[in-house]
Amino acid sequence: MSTTPSAGYEQLLLGNQLCFPLYAAARLTNQLYHPHLSPLGITYPQYLVLLVLWEQDAQAVTNIGKRLLLDTNTLSPLLKKLQQKGLVERKRSTHDERQVVVQLTKAGWQMREQVADIPRLMLHQLALPSADAAEVAAFRSQLQALVAWLQRQ
Repeated sequence: MSTTPSAGYEQLLLGNQLCFPLYAAARLTNQLYHPHLSPLGITYPQYLVLLVLWEQDAQAVTNIGKRLLLDTNTLSPLLKKLQQKGLVERKRSTHDERQVVVQLTKAGWQMREQVADIPRLMLHQLALPSADAAEVAAFRSQLQALVAWLQRQ
């Protein structure tokens, strides 16, 4: 069995894939957050849910899922764990019984103070030493454009 790609199959080389560096970057970023979030007892996906709720509290599960690009089957266990940790409450909407609304608890709001420095720490850790704020913002904008483009596919 040959270890060199046959002619015409170069597109199957891992190094030629767009998906792999995106996947690897996401996994490695998640790993970089772990030492900051683990002592607080939350995971990176749970942190993302909290970020959404700190922006706007008392949101329907469907709205949170849209913001995070997660389906209900993925989001529900995250919310259940956050509720078990006492960070959020889940209640049926008074306007529409079919909707579940997620709201931060006092402990959930206090968690915001505990993680307030993480974005600065991560920016420092992720940014190239010579990158300035404008370059980081431009890169974030490119990533957001890529996400928007992929959503339309």
